[in-house]
Amino acid sequence: MAGVVACTRSEPRPIAQAGAAKPNIVFVLADDLSRNLVPFMPNVRRMQARGVRFSNYFVTDSLCCPSRSSIFTGRFPHNTGVFKNAGPDGGFNAFRDKGQEDDTFATSLKAAGYRTGMMGKYLNGYLPKPDGNVNGYVPPGWDEWDVAGNGYGGFDYALNENGQVHRYGRDQADYLTDVIANKAVSFISNAADAKQPFVLEVATFAPHAPYTPAPRDAAKFPDTRAPRDRAFNHDNAGMSSWLAGLEPLTAQDISTIDQGYRKRAQSVQAIDAMLGRINQTLTDAGVAGNTYVIFSSDNGYHMGEHRLTPGKMTAFDTDVRVPLIVTGPGVPGSRVIEQVAENIDVRPTFEDLAGVPVSSSVDGHSLAPLISGDSVVDWRSAALVEHRGPVRDPADPDAPGAESPNPPSYNAIRTADTLYVEYVTGERELFDLRSDPDQLVNVADDVDPLSVAQLHTALVAATECQGADACWAAQHTAQ
Repeated sequence: MAGVVACTRSEPRPIAQAGAAKPNIVFVLADDLSRNLVPFMPNVRRMQARGVRFSNYFVTDSLCCPSRSSIFTGRFPHNTGVFKNAGPDGGFNAFRDKGQEDDTFATSLKAAGYRTGMMGKYLNGYLPKPDGNVNGYVPPGWDEWDVAGNGYGGFDYALNENGQVHRYGRDQADYLTDVIANKAVSFISNAADAKQPFVLEVATFAPHAPYTPAPRDAAKFPDTRAPRDRAFNHDNAGMSSWLAGLEPLTAQDISTIDQGYRKRAQSVQAIDAMLGRINQTLTDAGVAGNTYVIFSSDNGYHMGEHRLTPGKMTAFDTDVRVPLIVTGPGVPGSRVIEQVAENIDVRPTFEDLAGVPVSSSVDGHSLAPLISGDSVVDWRSAALVEHRGPVRDPADPDAPGAESPNPPSYNAIRTADTLYVEYVTGERELFDLRSDPDQLVNVADDVDPLSVAQLHTALVAATECQGADACWAAQHTAQ
């Protein structure tokens, strides 16, 4: 029978069997993969059947670099100092210059004897071979480093392979997701042969725009169109000013959205095939029974919801609520975990599974008790989302077009049944998810002012917290 766990900061409690070899960890992180693409991924669905799925897993910002910075460090953007994809408070340069590279799950697990591997996409602004450098830069903590810079198109990219930069072209064999899949299975096989525990992150650029599929998948799903849920092309009356005046999507807008969604469904096929290869390689290498496989995305993506043209950066579930699926030793099958989880929890979870002490400077909390099926009490009630906008840098691959909606800065908290947003403009949005799961009706001016005041207090506490104890306490304040 699963034990009852009170979730306070404690000693590491790996959920693999006591006395067993240290477990391996494989983390597959997609780029801009929304939850509505999972039905197109049979290997991901098999993972759900074999393991656990988090139904309320959120990102600290629905923007690539802030989210990935939180994943690596276990810290909120207000503690990493990374709020954007570029500039003094964003991108790879800010992450490195603020010292965040020196304290990640890679550095802590490597110090504990793990072989570490990073493949695919690192952080926005990272270049495989910066001007003036003879060799490519490899950050601290990584034994194997196979990372691209601008790999969004899937072809014609440079890959820093352990300090040596190699150029890939437009042959079918050069498709980036397939290239890093090959490197991933080789890394797993080599680490297994060496009998060394390993942690591997495989971060695809797909299905990020321009949504390039592998050539073999480019004709699939010819009749697929973007989902038409209640939020699709819905009037934004009563919303904040950046949303309220949006005109209905045109027929051309909708056609473009449908074409883009179809390409996204095609482009995740290579990710799904990679997952299948990874799982088969783990089995062939004899380490599947001692390996956790985790699948997730750095953020979600909207396509027509709330009359928004394709993009992200909002606090709506389309953008901040993403898949998190875990399989591995001691993980019960076909189970949905409803507790609120966040991407700051990834690092402490990896460390907990590996039996590594979690630093008190980490804002997140280990998900290991939830993953193992323990009955957990005193879990957090709220997730914090922080965004700094609008994003206008034309070099930013996530910058909306000149005429596209572009949210201003905001902070938000998401509980199991509430989304509360405060914009820098002074505007507020509040959604009661029990009656309005699609987040269509802003009730901020219609509810008891005391309730809004309590949410404001909880939001301020979360945005000011630093470290495990303070942030854990702050995320219990919004009930």
